[in-house]
Amino acid sequence: MTREPLRPAINDAIETLRQAGVHSPQADAEQLAAHVIGVERSRLVLTPLVAPERLAEFRALVDRRAQRIPLQHLTGTVAMGEIDLAVGPGVFVPRPETELLFAWALAQLEALPHDRRPIVVDLCTGSGALALAIAHARPDADVRAVELDPAALTWARRNADQCIADGDTPITLYADDVTDPALLTELDGRVDLVVANPPYIPDGAQLDPEVADHDPHLALFGGPDGLDVIRGMLPVITRLLRPGGATAIEHDDSNGSDLAALLGKGDFTDIAEHPDLAGKPRFVVATRGQR
Repeated sequence: MTREPLRPAINDAIETLRQAGVHSPQADAEQLAAHVIGVERSRLVLTPLVAPERLAEFRALVDRRAQRIPLQHLTGTVAMGEIDLAVGPGVFVPRPETELLFAWALAQLEALPHDRRPIVVDLCTGSGALALAIAHARPDADVRAVELDPAALTWARRNADQCIADGDTPITLYADDVTDPALLTELDGRVDLVVANPPYIPDGAQLDPEVADHDPHLALFGGPDGLDVIRGMLPVITRLLRPGGATAIEHDDSNGSDLAALLGKGDFTDIAEHPDLAGKPRFVVATRGQR
């Protein structure tokens, strides 16, 4: 069987993606090649030659990526914690920055007494990323996840079913509005941890084509200052958390101090702003005050 060298094709792809304005042309080209071949990106060097049909498939994916279709829509998956999630049109693609919020959440849970089952609520769950990653890492946790968008919920249910098939503790999914005053009232004052990656981009912000053209706008925009959904969520978070329970809310890099100020006006203490991988403000944490 004729086999052809892979590295020259990857080099051509890098240049194609660079000219198309893709921010990470080398990483994307190599991840697409790894996806087509079925290996980890770090093991591409061990596959110097590939079948011509694999090269054709790779070049077709590169052409679509050059059209600014998100990389994750082409590979069909994105990682969060130790799990892979299915993503595609109709659901927000989780970003690497959210891994930092996830790591903070696990540290919070680890600090709790281990004599009872911790309760976690994920608001605006989207693909189910945070909820399912937490449930995988902490099979003892009672994890609830809320999403309003029916299309996103379809992806979340698909991912939840896969995690159950893989042996993870099931989460409970709710089709509901995170600003609803009646949301999850049966959990009032009992929740240990609330995490949220809500729509937080200010209206009118300039976005890359991958985001503007492919992420659902319902998951992106949060009003003139990006805080409309968060303002509506805060009374719900306050009501759900037990005294001493904690929350972490992701936000736009332009409105972190405003979010911290909103939390400061409520019944929260230990308010702290956390940067993302690029050093930009990305999520705020706080503890529910003692009643």
